[in-house]
Amino acid sequence: MYKLKKMPISSSDFLPTIPFRNSHFNTMYRPLFMNDKVNYSRKRITTWDNDFIDLDFSFVGSETLVLLIHGLEGSSKSKYMTSSTIHLNNIGLDTVCLNLRGCSGEDNLLLTTYHSGKTEDVDFIVNHLLDEYNYKNIIIIGFSLGGNLTLKYLGEKSKKISNIVKGGVAVSVPIDIATAEQEMDKLKNRLYMEVFFKTMKNKILEKAHKFPEYKLDKDKLFKATKFKHLEYLYTAPVFGFESPEDYWEKASSKPYLTNIKRPTLLINAKDDTFLSRDCYPYHEAQNSEYFYFEETNYGGHVGFMTSFKPSENRWLEHRIERFIKQRIQIDFV
Repeated sequence: MYKLKKMPISSSDFLPTIPFRNSHFNTMYRPLFMNDKVNYSRKRITTWDNDFIDLDFSFVGSETLVLLIHGLEGSSKSKYMTSSTIHLNNIGLDTVCLNLRGCSGEDNLLLTTYHSGKTEDVDFIVNHLLDEYNYKNIIIIGFSLGGNLTLKYLGEKSKKISNIVKGGVAVSVPIDIATAEQEMDKLKNRLYMEVFFKTMKNKILEKAHKFPEYKLDKDKLFKATKFKHLEYLYTAPVFGFESPEDYWEKASSKPYLTNIKRPTLLINAKDDTFLSRDCYPYHEAQNSEYFYFEETNYGGHVGFMTSFKPSENRWLEHRIERFIKQRIQIDFV
């Protein structure tokens, strides 16, 4: 049903004006200067393990629902989530933003939260949407960490996914976590790391306070400067990984790309300072009838801003729309 005759995407029409050809400028412009806001309808879902996940819907009366998944320490309020929601609504598609555990503005109930490869939650939410709503089509779109979840889910569950799930799009994705973290450790990303660590360390401290059985070495947490340090202190022991290295191997989406059986697009910018060269899967795209890869020369990390004119800063949203129309082949209302 979904078999496509294709050639891999090797070029892109994304060409921003000169200031936006700077990776850091493009990365920071969206969160600092874009002002898109959405009045969501929130629904809290009780999970199988007695926790909750908050879903933020935006309905326009469509037969198609787009499930959006944010990145590390993001939420439905992240600017790439709101701009995507507005654009998708404007072209006639319903949306729902999956706030990963602990990211909806309220701490979740368990010691465990989320991580780059925790597709159990994605699978649970997709099944909930299938059971509780009557959509003819579901599309999954993920950004950064959420993109890794999207790709891993579509590959990992490819033989079990409902035919209602028609495909996906992933943006700025560290598909190879081990080497991407090596990039994040570099001086060029220090400012971003400080932003991430401010909230992540506070969340881990809060978990240690709520769950005394979780023996956190607070001195090591305060001194942590790399993701590997947090994975050693929290992710690995709490989620049952043997080590950070074990986590990287099991959570990365790259090994699952060749298993994807729905039209799926990955967009990564060549100048994304978060990504290693192993995060650009040319070979996988060349050898797949379903997985598409597009590399832009510019765009930064979940940026893809074109100019200072708001009306022109919708390249990413239009690229997603075009893929949905041309490859996933959904008719918009």
